[in-house]
Order: sequence, then structure tokens, then C-alpha cells
Amino acid sequence: MQDIRLTAALVACLTLFPAFTSAFWRLPCRGRTGVARLDPIVDPGEISSHVHAIHGGGSFSMNSNMQTLRESSCTSCAVTQDLSAYWTPALYFMHTNGSAELVEEVGGMLAYYLLYGDNVTAFPDGFRMLAGDPFQRNFTWPVPDPPKSSWSGAQVSQKALRQKALGFNCLDYAGTAEASLYRHFMPNKTFLDANCPDGLRLELMFPSCWNGKDVDSSDHKSHVAYPDLVITGTCPEGYETRLVSLFYETIWNTYAFKDVDGYFALANGDPTGYGYHGDFMYAWEDGVLQEAIDTCTSESGEVSACEIFDIQSETEERECFLDLPSELKNENVQMHADGLPGPMGMQWGPAYATMGSASSSSSSSSTSTPTSAASVSVGATIDVGNVLAINTAVTTTSSTTSTSSPTPTPTTSIQVDQYTEEIVYLQQEVIVMLGEGGVPYATSTGTQRTLSTALTTATQTSTVVSYVEKRDETPAEPEKRDLSAEKEARHAHNHHRHSHKRHGH
Repeated sequence: MQDIRLTAALVACLTLFPAFTSAFWRLPCRGRTGVARLDPIVDPGEISSHVHAIHGGGSFSMNSNMQTLRESSCTSCAVTQDLSAYWTPALYFMHTNGSAELVEEVGGMLAYYLLYGDNVTAFPDGFRMLAGDPFQRNFTWPVPDPPKSSWSGAQVSQKALRQKALGFNCLDYAGTAEASLYRHFMPNKTFLDANCPDGLRLELMFPSCWNGKDVDSSDHKSHVAYPDLVITGTCPEGYETRLVSLFYETIWNTYAFKDVDGYFALANGDPTGYGYHGDFMYAWEDGVLQEAIDTCTSESGEVSACEIFDIQSETEERECFLDLPSELKNENVQMHADGLPGPMGMQWGPAYATMGSASSSSSSSSTSTPTSAASVSVGATIDVGNVLAINTAVTTTSSTTSTSSPTPTPTTSIQVDQYTEEIVYLQQEVIVMLGEGGVPYATSTGTQRTLSTALTTATQTSTVVSYVEKRDETPAEPEKRDLSAEKEARHAHNHHRHSHKRHGH
């Protein structure tokens, strides 16, 4: 009998570069052009809703295009002929006092240029694209990824491939390296503290199949598509032109916050990682990228192996900075006292996010519908709820009202004193062991992960709930309560719980 563990072992063989890889190079961007709420693709001419870590051409602004980037006097990347712009949401640590602290970016950014496929071509003039979905807050596909040889149907839909193009790599240089794009969500802080002494590497694969005519589209995605294996594979019909493949890597020093209370979140109000995304605006000097694709065939990955590249020093890379617009000069993006800069509200999902301001996000009501037991796809379907005897059909309903004295509903109302309650939403990792025929015979559970918390004010009727993230005035309480003890009790109550298989945690 062979044990099958639903852990990283199932995907350990999935590396970024298959054995048949051809030429590629890693473009180091050791400098960072800036950290600011700028996004000339999604929010041209306006201040963006959230903060980005920006690399590349020094003329980057809210009005950037290929022409203006090519006029840059510097770049924060190694190859001086590349004045393109590369940007992703910054990573923040959310302190318990409500402040958001920018996590240190280690070593800048790496942009991989991978020559997969036949007749690979450079990006056309004016080209731009976006990978990932900043509004996404869940992952609806099997976890971990099944072997790529078994992908079919919805598994190779563009929707699925986009979500599989994200990676969160736990770094421990003294141990065995995780495969790229192995985990599609951000690990919780407990796991990061215990297992990732060298930080967290965020990874993003861009589409490499092009429709051959449009340099942009209304959603900045529809003019490109992923091959059927995300990194490699066959391009879908209508997108047969194979572009050079682009892959981002950014390392964040999450270990600097070891044993500090709080959690990590992307600048777009995403503590899950499912909404990780990135933007690219092409601005190589005319003809240089195509010449590199045609002539730089080294498999070492070193930019120095390509003789046509003019390479500057790391010191020069770190001396290139953008000019902030006047509206942002006084915005403290390093340590923001009132939550994420913007202000950007925090949205834990699993519903599609609105990415509104902190005030609008906190005022919205939430409803949790009954959840059936989770299914795990590893060649067999496992009813995790039955295996663990977990009752996952928990219903919590909330509503909002603008009146100060709501009308009780006779069938559900109860008479209680007014009180404030904190609801804690939990997630727990599960390892399921299978025997022959896919029959589960043993399980073990990981630590619980706090997904979100919400304060509710209950009145004389249980149908009225107000969610408050931050209030200017705090209602007087009759006596001081031990909130830590209440929180532990509510954790035990498990208001809302999802069973998940282990992602290599």
C-alpha cells in the first residue's frame, strides 16, 4: 500500500524551467524606481487606488507610455537599453494598532525573459499588459495543482490558468527549495515565522500568446492569453503569435516581523494573495529586444552572456528614481498610520473584492451561506467534511439598516441587552492520506488561520448587525472585559470554517 500525502511532494517536480528549456535571461532590477499609488495602465492620469513597487524607466508617471519611458534618463534595471516599466502591488505588514508598515523588498526585482515556443517575437511598439486579478479573493481549482499531464477542460481555461500563474514561495536557503508557482496564495504569518527565514518570494507569470494585432485591450488582458500549461504548452486559437515569456520575482523580508502580532497584506487590500497582479509597459530601445531574442541563446540566464546588452552597475541601478506628483509627495507609504495607503479597505473574500476605500469596505455587510464539505481532487474525490466529522453547514446572516430603532422580526428576534461582539472567521489546513483506490484512511490537521475579524453591534433583534472596522467614537462599556479570553472562546466556537488541503505548509 502506497501512502499519498497531499503536500508539496505532489508538485515538487514542477520547476520553473523544464529540462527542455532553451535560452533565457534574468533581468536584475536591483534598484526601485519608486513606491507610490501610480498605475498608468489601469489609472492613466489619475492617482491609483493602491501602492505599487515600481521598477524600470525613471520617467515613470501616471501618464506614462512607451514614448515617455524611452525618454527616461535612467533605469533601475541592469540593461540600459531597457526602459520598460515593471510594477506590482507592494507588501505591507498590518500591525494590531491599525498601522500598515511597508515590508522590505530584498534585492529589488528579477524579470525573466524566457524563449519558450517557436518563432518567438519581441513585444510590439506600444505593447502593455496586466497579469493577475486585483479583485480576486479565492481559488476554486484543485489544491495542490494536479500533474499538468492531467489538465483538461476547465483546468486549462484562461480563468484557471490566470490563477495558476501566481506563486508564493517560502524561502529557506538552508533547506529544499520550493518549486516556482507551487503555492497560489499567501501563507499565514504563523507558517512564515516558522518556515521562511529568508522571506517570501512573490512570483507572477505573464501570458505569452498574442492575438497578433492589438497592443492593448479594454481590460489589458484580452489581447493576450496563456499557453495551456501556463509557462509552456500550446497557445489557444486566435492567439498563435508567441511572444517572449515574462516572469516576475520579488522577495519580501517577511521574517523581519517574526513574533510580531499582525498579518501581511498586499497594498490592494488583499491579505489572501489571490489578488496578486502585475503590470508591464514595453519600452526597450527599438530593435534591441528582438535582436537579443534572435542572438542571445545562452542557457545560463546571465544578462552578461548577451553581448548586445549594455549593463550598468548595481549602484547605478539604485540611483534611478521617479518624480512623484505633488498629490503624493506627502503621502507616507513606508509607515501609514491609518491602515493601507489610499486608504484602501481590507477584503478577505471569498467574494470578489470591490477594492473600495477603508470606510466603504468596513461599512458593507457580509453574508456567509451554508458551505458544503470541501472536495479534494487527486484522482479521487474526498469528502473532507465526512473524513473529519466537521459540520461545515454554518450560516451567519447580517443586514444593515439606516433607522435607529429597527423593527423586530417575531420569528427570530430575541430580547438581550446591547453589546459588541467580535466574530472571527477561521481556516484550517488538512492533510488527507489515501490508500489504494483513493480511499482515505488517516488525516491530520494544521494550525488554524484567522481569515478575518469583524465587530458587530447587536440590539434587541438578532437581525440587525453593523460591521465596524474603525470608529471615531467608542460606545461606553459597563465594565472592562477580557477580550483575549473572548477571542479564544470564539475561535473554539468556529463561527465559519473552511477545510483545506495542505499546500506544502
